Amino acid sequence: MSTPTSRGDVRSALVVTAHPDDVDFGAAGTVAVWTAAGVEVSYCVVTSGEASGDSDRDAAEMARTRQAEQRAAAAHVGVSDVTFLGYPDGAVVPSPALRRDITRVIRRVRPDRVLTWSPEINWEMVATTHPDHRATGEAAFAAVFPDARNPHAHRELLDDEGLEPWTVRELWLTDSPPQLRNHAVDVTDTFDKKMAALRAHASQTGGNDALERNLRRHFADVARQFGLADGLLAEAFQVVDTS
Repeated sequence: MSTPTSRGDVRSALVVTAHPDDVDFGAAGTVAVWTAAGVEVSYCVVTSGEASGDSDRDAAEMARTRQAEQRAAAAHVGVSDVTFLGYPDGAVVPSPALRRDITRVIRRVRPDRVLTWSPEINWEMVATTHPDHRATGEAAFAAVFPDARNPHAHRELLDDEGLEPWTVRELWLTDSPPQLRNHAVDVTDTFDKKMAALRAHASQTGGNDALERNLRRHFADVARQFGLADGLLAEAFQVVDTS
C-alpha cells in the first residue's frame, strides 16, 4: 500500500472539524506528533456540539460545556488556538458563507497543511459519516481550493479585513473510504495524549469504560494494514497535494 512521505518543511497546520471531539477521535494522536515536532497547530470547529446530551438540557449550556471541553482537550495535544464558528449543530451545509468563514481562518492562520473530514461516505463505518462531517469537509476543501488562494473569492476578506490570499500546500482527509487512505502516522508514543484529550470531553465519553480498549484495538489494526510492526498504533489519512 502506498504511503507518501509528508512534507518535512511544514511549520503550521489547521484542523477543521464539525464538532468538538471530532479531531480527538480521528486525529489527536497525529496532532500530538505534529506539535511535538514544532508544528504550530490551530483548530477551527464549525459548530459547538449543542445537539447532544439529554433532550431536556439547555442548548446554550451544552455549547458552553463542549467548547470548554474542546479547549481542554486541545491543550493535552499542544494546541491553544481554537476557533468556533457557531454554525448550528446538525444542520451544517457547505454554503458560500461557511466557505468564506473557513477561508477567513485559513488566511489568518496561513497553514502549510489543512486536516479535515472527508466529504465522501465511508460505508464501512456509517457511525462516523455524520452529514455535518461531510459538509464540513466539502466546505473546507473548497476553502483550500480555490477560495483561500483566489483574491477574487470573498472579496470582503481582502478589501475590508486585509486578509491576503494563501495557498495551502497539503490537504489531509480523515475518515475517507478505506481504499483512498494512503498515509499512516505512528501514534504509539502519543496515544496517551490522545486518550487524555478524549477524556476531556466528559459530556461525551464519561462512563465509557471500554473506550481505550476499543480504540487501541482499532488503531493497532490500522497499523497492521499499513505494514507497521505488531504492537504499534497508527491513524490513517488520505493525503492530497494541493500546492
